[in-house]
Amino acid sequence: MSDGALKKTYRHRLPVRLMHWINVVCLFVLLMSGLQIFNAHPALYWGKYSDFSRPVLAMTGKTGADGQLRGETQIGGHRFDTTGILGVSPNMAGTTVKRGFPTWATIPGPRNLAEGRRWHFFFAWLFLINGLIYWIWSWRAKHLRNDLAPTRSDWRGIGQSVRDHLRFKHPTGIAATRYNVLQKLAYLAVIFIFAPGIVLMGLAMSPHLGSVLGWMIDLVGGRQSARTWHFIIAVAFVAFIAVHVFMVLVSGPLNQIRSMITGRYHIHDETTPTGDEHVRQ
Repeated sequence: MSDGALKKTYRHRLPVRLMHWINVVCLFVLLMSGLQIFNAHPALYWGKYSDFSRPVLAMTGKTGADGQLRGETQIGGHRFDTTGILGVSPNMAGTTVKRGFPTWATIPGPRNLAEGRRWHFFFAWLFLINGLIYWIWSWRAKHLRNDLAPTRSDWRGIGQSVRDHLRFKHPTGIAATRYNVLQKLAYLAVIFIFAPGIVLMGLAMSPHLGSVLGWMIDLVGGRQSARTWHFIIAVAFVAFIAVHVFMVLVSGPLNQIRSMITGRYHIHDETTPTGDEHVRQ
């Protein structure tokens, strides 16, 4: 279509845009500072106590037959050589050292547990407050009910939506300004499962909250299980972000990013009304 067939529409309200970018910063820092904390003891366990002989996940370095350090990652009873990525990796001086995750994946520094915890806790509270504000705003603006709750039509078309995604076929016109059923389910999972889950599991790891959250710690299997769940949900967040960014890239990154910065989104004018009536909150 020609440029004359393009129309601007208002896609994201200001509160959504602000909270989205706050979450971007929070998750970036939380993930990387969380890996910094994890590196202090790069292993996960299941239950109330650390069973060093039976980790759920462990990253370590071992000396190989050639006398060089080799990275080894253990998942359950399976071991994998992950040299250069997990277990061992080059430090800032270029020397290979034992280290769970590499230096480039952690903040604020190569070996600084105390600072990593400070960064993590500060942005965790910011993430929590931002999430609570989002919930309150969404309830008052009816965002969840009007924009994210799947309709009967959505459920009937879920198979077609999956096929369209696999073929990288994206909606056009006014349909592009609405969430499809897979987006709705993904965002609802983040809002009601991933975000609350990772916060609660983080709180459950604190010995100071044992008397308050003891029931929840027992429910998930113990404090070490809570730490493992915290890590699993963090991995789920990374997977969600990877898919989200990929879909932005393949569906028109300039248009998508512009809509999340200014709220304005360009669509092809088909049979839609003119003006800025269509708002995706």
